[in-house]
Amino acid sequence: MNRHGQHKVFLGMAAGVGKTYRMLEEAHEDLAAGRDVCIGVLEAHGRADTARLAEGIEVVPRRSVRYRDRTLWEMDLPGILVRGPERVLIDELAHTNVPGLEHRKRYEDVVAVLAAGIDVRSTVNVQHLESLNDQVAELTGVRVHETVPDGVIAAADEVVIVDVTPEALLHRLRAGKIYPEVRIEAALNGFFKIENLTNLREVALRQIAEDVAPKRAAVDSRGAREDRLTRDVPRAVGERLLALVRPEPAAQRLIRRSWRSAQRLGAALDLLWVRRPGYTPSGDEERQLASMRRLASVLGVNLVVEEDDDVAAGAARVARELGTTYILMGRPAELRGRHRLREPLPQQLMRLLPGVDLRIVADRARRSPEPEP
Repeated sequence: MNRHGQHKVFLGMAAGVGKTYRMLEEAHEDLAAGRDVCIGVLEAHGRADTARLAEGIEVVPRRSVRYRDRTLWEMDLPGILVRGPERVLIDELAHTNVPGLEHRKRYEDVVAVLAAGIDVRSTVNVQHLESLNDQVAELTGVRVHETVPDGVIAAADEVVIVDVTPEALLHRLRAGKIYPEVRIEAALNGFFKIENLTNLREVALRQIAEDVAPKRAAVDSRGAREDRLTRDVPRAVGERLLALVRPEPAAQRLIRRSWRSAQRLGAALDLLWVRRPGYTPSGDEERQLASMRRLASVLGVNLVVEEDDDVAAGAARVARELGTTYILMGRPAELRGRHRLREPLPQQLMRLLPGVDLRIVADRARRSPEPEP
């Protein structure tokens, strides 16, 4: 039976914390120990210290790709597989490949490399985790468009938090160690505000505590010794969550929040849209439904579409069939006119499903997110 490669991820709160630098330091340690290590792709972003540290490590040359009358340079997946090193460094896990390559996303390339029996060392920032997309936008005002399924990180053999204080990161930024001088002022006034960095650091540390600590995780603070966390985290038994969704933009946040709740409980999650029999979705609803299906696929959850004239009755029926113990839903629309006399949907569900917990997920959209720097 062929060996499967081991995946180690260096996770940080933002650009510049030292993920790539730490990965390169470990590569030199591996080389000194006699291991066959090479660089599959390295994104130094003009950082001189990082580029110097990469010296002495073999690089698999990138391949040129023509796209829209431009020549772009991407990681050479076939070249890595032919080279067949013992271990390969693959930077920026959330990167989107140029159309026409073997895979759409770099993390899919990593899966192929691991399947070939090659160990992978990779890097990613916590804001690129799919389930955190809305939370990061709410905390920072920046919508991150390149994401990685949380399952990729959960499946990693080891995750290392590369951690620095927000103050230290800002010092690096002002010293020109993260971005060129022309980008520093914009970064300080945007993504790199002290409150943003503080929030992202808390999110990163919580991510490890909630999702990674049951395995062996490590915390690395600027070259400090890595302390293994081997705590056993108790997991709930027999929980099953059901999120009531509709094909509308707010469903994306509800799905992500529900998924993270399910992860914390160690529970399964189902998504349910109850629509009227024979109902034909509008063009916009079809697009939103397709988006929900894509997100459900990324997160590995099941989307059920049930027909019923009565939303509460349909939801209760599906909940009983699935063995649901916990329902999540968005804030119900305000009833107007004679409809105000009807029993609200949350009360209907509590009456029909007396043994099932119910949670209403608030819509915390505060402002229009800015583009990611």
